[in-house]
Amino acid sequence: MPETEYKVSIIVQNISKLYGSQKALNDVSFEVKPAEIVGFLGPNGAGKSTMMKIITCFLPQTSGKVSVCGFDVEEQSLEVRQQVGYLPEHNPLYLEMYVKEYLEFIGGLHKIKNTKSRVKEMIEATGLQVEQNKKIGALSKGYRQRVGIAQALIHNPKVLILDEPTTGLDPNQLEEIRSLIKNVGKEKTVMLSTHIMQEVEAVCDRVIIVNNGEIVANDDTHNLQKARREQQLVLVEFDREVSRTALKNIPGVIDAKNIEANKWHIIAHDDKDIRKDIFDFAVKNGVSVLALQKQEQKLEDVFKQLTKK
Repeated sequence: MPETEYKVSIIVQNISKLYGSQKALNDVSFEVKPAEIVGFLGPNGAGKSTMMKIITCFLPQTSGKVSVCGFDVEEQSLEVRQQVGYLPEHNPLYLEMYVKEYLEFIGGLHKIKNTKSRVKEMIEATGLQVEQNKKIGALSKGYRQRVGIAQALIHNPKVLILDEPTTGLDPNQLEEIRSLIKNVGKEKTVMLSTHIMQEVEAVCDRVIIVNNGEIVANDDTHNLQKARREQQLVLVEFDREVSRTALKNIPGVIDAKNIEANKWHIIAHDDKDIRKDIFDFAVKNGVSVLALQKQEQKLEDVFKQLTKK
């Protein structure tokens, strides 16, 4: 199917999934557009992996419909698999195979033309040049993830599904894999699940949060942070000691936390900017303000608000 024939890469309509009497997904609906990177978030057991397995045809839904690039996952599963690259949470690799050998094997399964040149292209794209002649079992976790992403991309799919792609990576590997995902997302639809909120803020265009099998948020990262903000957080540093009790007596202040020396985190209601009142407090008490900065609510705070019991 030509790319011009569809305007939405993934369409999920009223999906429910039952495991016996337990409902893993409950009437879930969302869409993902071409060349969009979407973070699929939720606590353990929320239904993230189940949803991804349904989209990639590894698991049938109990009810509802899913289409990928215009193909139905139940009625046209082979066509869907051709459009999708998938990296599961537990990266299934043949550890006794060499990197190039494994990628050529996967390319053969997809019946792609010019397998060797495509493998070379994927090795360069995923930064595997130095490790390409090693056995997969000898690779670090970061390089194994690169191999997993390379196999997911080798048949040039339009949609890439990544389930916890950066779990267990060190900071350098994290940055490299994030850059790779962002580059892929310029041309392809990417849907990834993760527990790392900084990753979502750095990589994703939009966030879908699920809790107990239901969607509790679906918006771009900035809008989600802004819409869910119920409190404001201000960092203030004084030139001398002040008491927590005195700071809590400032109108609108909910709490004050001493983080080091004379630095404080002030938590206040969001109905007005508390910084003027903090400055007035300092003047009244003969204290100088060395720093006064309002801080944005983090996505992690939003996540906790939406998924707490």
